[in-house]
Amino acid sequence: MISTPSTTLWLQIVPAASWVFIVIFTAWTVSRFTNSKPEIIRKIVHIGTGNVILLAWWLEIPAFVAITASVFASIITLLSYIFPLLPGINSVGRKSFGTFFYAVSIGILVGWFWDLKQPQYAVLGILIMAWGDGLAALIGQSLGKHKYTLLGRQKSWEGSLTMTFVSYLVSILILLTTQGNIWQTWVISLGVAVIATGLESVSFLGIDNLTVPLGSAALAYMLTELLIVN
Repeated sequence: MISTPSTTLWLQIVPAASWVFIVIFTAWTVSRFTNSKPEIIRKIVHIGTGNVILLAWWLEIPAFVAITASVFASIITLLSYIFPLLPGINSVGRKSFGTFFYAVSIGILVGWFWDLKQPQYAVLGILIMAWGDGLAALIGQSLGKHKYTLLGRQKSWEGSLTMTFVSYLVSILILLTTQGNIWQTWVISLGVAVIATGLESVSFLGIDNLTVPLGSAALAYMLTELLIVN
């Protein structure tokens, strides 16, 4: 059987769409049949959907597909602030547009780095947002005993250190895969981890879901261009 462009596109889209469906269904199941806190439900979606970028990278999904999905998700999330479309995801106990910014950041990073033929930086930024911010919030809320206040927001050292460690780990794994075990990989990853933590710490209205992935990806890309001579 000859594979046509249309068939190939569907073979790329279906796994990614299936993954998102599984994540949302898992979150719904946990919400429906357990007594889990709303934050747990949100982080299942937050971390789970972020991982779809790995499928997009592996399957080489065209940029226009991911951008279209991002635009659609952004519209849905904006509507959800007016109508109760995503009550479990958007209820964070404070005013936040984090879900909207999350969807926007994916579209921007894919459009930017897919065009440059450097998709690893989009993956890096989104996974730092997904895993770093997601685990930092969970650790900070459950184990955060040592508090500090920055720009009127209370944070915990436990949560911030989790953000730094996870961001560093994500950066290391991706850059080791794409540019190898060279000293620049370790230095760039450290710089990205520190900046990502800083951006997450000073966020408001959920804007860290935009600044963290974009800032992390941009810094990793610029430092690589600056420090590595091709």
